[in-house]
Amino acid sequence: MKQPVPGFGLHLTLDGYGCSYEQLTNLDLIYQFLDHCPDLIHMTKIMPPYVFKYHGKVPEDWGVSGFVLIAESHISIHTFPDRGYLSLDIFSCKEFDHDQAVAYATELFGITRHEKNLLDRGLEFPRDARAVEHHMRTERGQLRG
Repeated sequence: MKQPVPGFGLHLTLDGYGCSYEQLTNLDLIYQFLDHCPDLIHMTKIMPPYVFKYHGKVPEDWGVSGFVLIAESHISIHTFPDRGYLSLDIFSCKEFDHDQAVAYATELFGITRHEKNLLDRGLEFPRDARAVEHHMRTERGQLRG
């Protein structure tokens, strides 16, 4: 019998360094990334991307932010052009090719080095409540035979 897979979904966080200033300031390019990425990783976009410039209290912390809601959760990006940095999040309740998403972001924004983190979120999320309960109790040694 196949073990149930507990958990809600995968969360990719990508910190990109040494990025192109021009690409990090290009609202159309960031829109393009958010518009195309869901299709690339086989997700379902449920609204057009929203992209805007941000100017904060610290002048060099200005940038461009954007997000797109997908049926499976969301994709967001925040850029800091004066620092050559971007942060990207993709959270999905469905498996996706995170390497493909990283490669696309690297190519589009000229990322020269990055930190990639993958988080399994909602490990006790009850996809199949009975199967997950049995699995969790067994895993924790709480099941009485």
